[in-house]
Amino acid sequence: MVRAIVGANWGDEGKGKITDMFAEKSDIVVRFQGGANAGHTIINEHGRFALHLMPSGVCYDHTTCIIGNGVALDINKFLKELEDVKAAGLNPHLLVSERAQILMPYHILLDEYEEERLGKNAFGSTKSGIAPFFSDKYSKIGIQVNELFDDEVLRAKLKNICTLKNLTLKYVYNKPLLDEDELFETCMEYKEKIKPYVCDTHKYLSDAMKEGKNILLEGQLGTLKDPDFGIYPMVTSSSTLAGYGAVGAGIPPHKIEDIVVVTKAYSSAVGAGEFVSEIFGDEAQELRIHGGDKGEFGATTGRPRRVGWFDCVASRYGIECQGATQVVMTALDCLSYLEEIKVCVGYEIDGEITKDFPTTPILKKCKPVLKTLKGWHCDIRGIKEYDKLPAEARAYVEFIENELQHPITMVSNGPEREAIIYRNK
Repeated sequence: MVRAIVGANWGDEGKGKITDMFAEKSDIVVRFQGGANAGHTIINEHGRFALHLMPSGVCYDHTTCIIGNGVALDINKFLKELEDVKAAGLNPHLLVSERAQILMPYHILLDEYEEERLGKNAFGSTKSGIAPFFSDKYSKIGIQVNELFDDEVLRAKLKNICTLKNLTLKYVYNKPLLDEDELFETCMEYKEKIKPYVCDTHKYLSDAMKEGKNILLEGQLGTLKDPDFGIYPMVTSSSTLAGYGAVGAGIPPHKIEDIVVVTKAYSSAVGAGEFVSEIFGDEAQELRIHGGDKGEFGATTGRPRRVGWFDCVASRYGIECQGATQVVMTALDCLSYLEEIKVCVGYEIDGEITKDFPTTPILKKCKPVLKTLKGWHCDIRGIKEYDKLPAEARAYVEFIENELQHPITMVSNGPEREAIIYRNK
């Protein structure tokens, strides 16, 4: 079967752990979008890993990990991450789609220059080159992996790229120009580095489906960072929806049978953009410190995440956009310090209350409608059965489940892989 694991919110929902769990029972794990601009943290018997490009199946000998055609492939970061994984004693079986496109050094520079130009209006980019990369992909001046192996095609493409980019570098940013020969040499280095992994992954996956293999599609970030359905323009540059898994991995859409959507027991986000249930000051810092495995700080940037109460409006919308067949709630244990917990159950817009998630200009006007629930105020880590959770913790999960109108089938109560409670839904 084919299963997708995706995020309901702004990213940072704890998908890495859930993907690691499902990867154990999968033959193939495919990263189908995004790049090295966000990370999935995994903790298991092999150690602690902050994976950015590596699919979350790298910890298993029986699993083939694929970088799909929808990924922004930063080859140097891919290989550095592979070195780190191997240093932990792992030897993953990795394949890279011949149709994946390469994130070039100038994409990172252009990302940095644009954030610098925008100043206080900057997007809060991780400066990983993602927006310039996808801009080039859809302008048809990106470089596919297979083109590294055709000097004539590559030379012609680089000549055109230098003509276009140098105009921008000179007249928009006043920065050093690109050199065609230097870029060609860089591409030749990339060719040798990536050569052992290149594969027709479309055929590989097609054959695997015929053989009845279990395939896991791994998404990055969450619904609210999707360029179509998210908080545009403060979004990422590739679709974060499960439906895009069919495109970014090269799988027929009707083959995706199970869509696991991950949400967290509270809200967090990295970068700019609308965040209705956000909290500030000491209250936010306390939640930030208690949150996540090592607090709410970005796996890629290390910067403090914005935090807030669970947002039922945004989460229900995110879950519906993803087409969830089941929902997982992570980080319930992180709220154990609270005597009372607030939940955002609606948005107030000019005196009117809505439970529908609006477009960004309207979102800017929204104020959270909060409901206060009683906290459990005790440590719940180590609890394996749902019925053994404190009544207040169960009430919290069930209240949110009712608001989401989708079954919460698993509850995570710790960062470790085994810290999961399965619910019979």
